[in-house]
Amino acid sequence: MHVMDRQGLAAAHSARRQDLIDSQTRSLAMECRDDLLETAAVLDALALCHGHGTYLPRPYQDDSANPVPQDVELRTDASDVADQLVRHDHQHPSTTGDIPPALENGCTDAERDAVRAYARREWIASQERWPGI
Repeated sequence: MHVMDRQGLAAAHSARRQDLIDSQTRSLAMECRDDLLETAAVLDALALCHGHGTYLPRPYQDDSANPVPQDVELRTDASDVADQLVRHDHQHPSTTGDIPPALENGCTDAERDAVRAYARREWIASQERWPGI
């Protein structure tokens, strides 16, 4: 499917159809966002099942001599995917607004919690907008 999307964009570019390029690009961006949102929601739900706690520092260097507890790694992964959603939504409109800042090196646990809470709000809003899907 992505091959066909790229071929469609290439054909629109060759035909100098900027309106079609813009439309297809927006559609691809929303598909990407939907994938990020779904992944963020699943990881957040799994992390919530493992309770609350700390995250790995950012940046983190893996040390195989000191394995990371699975719940900490899961929370960190959930916040990292939610951060990708936040970064996407800073460039494109979000559903609920109030987009938190993207995570940076040295971010706090509260900042990680904020991006996860944002992804959760966006997921809930998407489910309310499209019930049964």
